[in-house]
Amino acid sequence: MIDLLELHKYFILKHLRPGDVAVDFTMGNGHDTEFLSKTVGPEGFVYAFDIQEQALSSTQEHLVKAGCPDNYQLILDSHSNVKKYVDVPFKAGMFNLGWLPGGDKSITTLRETTLPAIRDAISLMDKDAILNIAVYPGHKEGDAEGQMILDYLAGISRHRVCATLVKIVNSPTSPFFIVVETKP
Repeated sequence: MIDLLELHKYFILKHLRPGDVAVDFTMGNGHDTEFLSKTVGPEGFVYAFDIQEQALSSTQEHLVKAGCPDNYQLILDSHSNVKKYVDVPFKAGMFNLGWLPGGDKSITTLRETTLPAIRDAISLMDKDAILNIAVYPGHKEGDAEGQMILDYLAGISRHRVCATLVKIVNSPTSPFFIVVETKP
């Protein structure tokens, strides 16, 4: 069976190289931040966002234990404020929506911050860049958030970005993801 997390990495590695800039819009416990940090290497840079102090401390600890280079900034703020911190084009971005694994499940990403964050992310994408958006429709907000993102992306010209949906067809509440790519 297809491993969706491995598929994320496969798509990202088609665009992201050592020395590039990447953004983890939802750092969680730092696994995506680690992947991005190690991929861009010491000459690259990663910005990582989360609204929970627990995520920031968990990620910091994880990155140190994983031996990541000192090439990241962990930001305790909403991903909807990305433009306050990132003012350069990036090659890869990741959204892993929902709640902090092991954290308070009542604190989730929300439509009112996720959509502005995705709009800004697309505007910050470099040429030949990628944005992966993982959606978890197994809860009410996640389902609504996913539909909102699909509706928004369907309205963007395919000459500007290509948005591809990767979904398990016979499991409607399983996570799915969207790959947004810019042209070279």
